[in-house]
Amino acid sequence: MKYIYYPTILLFLICTLSACSYFETGQIQNVGFITDSEIDNNPWTEQGYQAMEEIGEKYDVDVYYKENIQTMHDMQEAVDQFVQDGVNLIYGHSNIYGEYFMSLAESYPDVHFVYVNGGESGENVTSLNFNGHAMGFFAGMVAGNMTESQQIGIIAANAWQPEIEGFFEGVNYVNNEAEIKFNYTNDWNNVELALKNYNAMQQEGADVVYPIGDAFSEAVLKEAEEDNLYGIGYMMDQMDVAPDAVLTSTIQHIGELYQAAADEFNQQELEGKIYTYDFKDGFISLGEFQSAVPDEVRLQVEEDIEAYIETGLLPNEY
Repeated sequence: MKYIYYPTILLFLICTLSACSYFETGQIQNVGFITDSEIDNNPWTEQGYQAMEEIGEKYDVDVYYKENIQTMHDMQEAVDQFVQDGVNLIYGHSNIYGEYFMSLAESYPDVHFVYVNGGESGENVTSLNFNGHAMGFFAGMVAGNMTESQQIGIIAANAWQPEIEGFFEGVNYVNNEAEIKFNYTNDWNNVELALKNYNAMQQEGADVVYPIGDAFSEAVLKEAEEDNLYGIGYMMDQMDVAPDAVLTSTIQHIGELYQAAADEFNQQELEGKIYTYDFKDGFISLGEFQSAVPDEVRLQVEEDIEAYIETGLLPNEY
């Protein structure tokens, strides 16, 4: 069952959670899901919400959600409403929510807050992080092997994304003659600017591009396909988005990770700390390889991933 609430002017004040016996079991009562965009317009967000529905079905609880939550005021309203509805496990589907959750956590001691890719945690605030560096490295290996023009583009949402450094290292590991063009939008949802950056790179000769923004990767990959260029999918397997362009995809299995966090919470084992996940944990992988990728390249990347899982070392660290 799913619900949606729209912000209201009045905040509903409730009893202090520590005094509400409804939450005393420590197990999942109901689940809340908060996003900074609309669910239906973003495949990454759709994947997260699908996980919420599966959690709801598994534990026979209700799932409530709120979209386009970007300010502290809106977050306060959302959390107040969730708690009125018996929610004691709240997922924030963006790294921007770490600061908000830290500000609210003390006021809601019996609610556990979970968010992604952030550096803050507390007693009842958990951050789930993906090791984007390794993911970017293997994407860079593919791009470095597949470029013919020796011009490769990477379009990020933010300059701090760890995939960026990993991608540069992966390209250079297999092809030190390639030039990498880099730009970022400073906005996860700015599709127009991402396409503008792509067009500039394409005009400068880039023939492989890696768009690392969940809201704009699909649009960029479709443009690359129209231009008969190659691209690397991001967040999920995007082969179906642009089958003639996508060489492979760097996948973060957010749905499976959310479900694992729910299981740990229900068993009272989810800690308020920063968790980091990698290929060895099964929450990061590469997707299907396009037939244009030579077998020797695919096999080398797959062997290097297996070695990384076993040793924790990337190929350039041996």
